[in-house]
Amino acid sequence: MILLMRNKIQILTIHGGMTFKNENGYLHYLKNKKISTKKKVYWVGDYLEKSLGKRFEIISPRMPLQDYAKYRDWKIVLERYLPLLKGKFILIGSSLGGVFLVKYLSENKLRKKALSVYLVCPPFDNSLPGEDLVGGFRLKSNLSLLEKNTKNLYLLFSKDDNVVPIAHAEKYARKLKRPRIIIYKSRGGHFNISRFPEIVKMIKEDAKKK
Repeated sequence: MILLMRNKIQILTIHGGMTFKNENGYLHYLKNKKISTKKKVYWVGDYLEKSLGKRFEIISPRMPLQDYAKYRDWKIVLERYLPLLKGKFILIGSSLGGVFLVKYLSENKLRKKALSVYLVCPPFDNSLPGEDLVGGFRLKSNLSLLEKNTKNLYLLFSKDDNVVPIAHAEKYARKLKRPRIIIYKSRGGHFNISRFPEIVKMIKEDAKKK
C-alpha cells in the first residue's frame, strides 16, 4: 500500500477567485452577487477524482480570501504545498488560479519540472469586461520560465466565456513558444461545468509519458 501511494501522480488544483481595487468594491460585490440554495458541482471537485481513479491523488487547497484575493497570500500557501509533491505531479489552475500559476511559474523555478500544467481560462491582463485583475496578479513581460517549469503546457479557453474572452488566448500565444492552446466552442461560459472529460483524457495521456 505504501508503494502504491508513492507511485501516485499528484494533481494540485488552484481554484478561481476575485480581486478588487478597494474594500468598497469588495463589499458591493458581497451585497449584490447572486446567491442560491442549490449545490454547485464543478469539474474540479469530486468529478475529477472519480474520473481519474486511484492512480492519481487530487490536492485542492483552499486559497485565502478567495473573493478578495492577494497574490502575496496565495504564494505563501502554494509554497507550503509544493514540498509535498514528491514524484510526478500536475498543476491545474482555473481562472484566477490559472493566472496565479502563470505568474508564480514565470517568476520562480521549481525544484523539479511538473509533468504538466493546465491553465483553464486564465486571464492575461486587466482587460476583463466585468472584473478587475489586481491584487498583485499582474504578469511580468517575460514568461519564458513558465515553459521551463513543465514538460507539457496547456491553455484552455471557451468561445462563449463572458468573463475571460478568447482574446486573452491570443495574448498568451504571442508570449509563449510552445503552448498547446485549445479553444472550445462552448464550455458553459466560464467553464461552469460539472463534467470535463476532455481534460481527464489529456491527463491520462500525460500519465503515460516518461
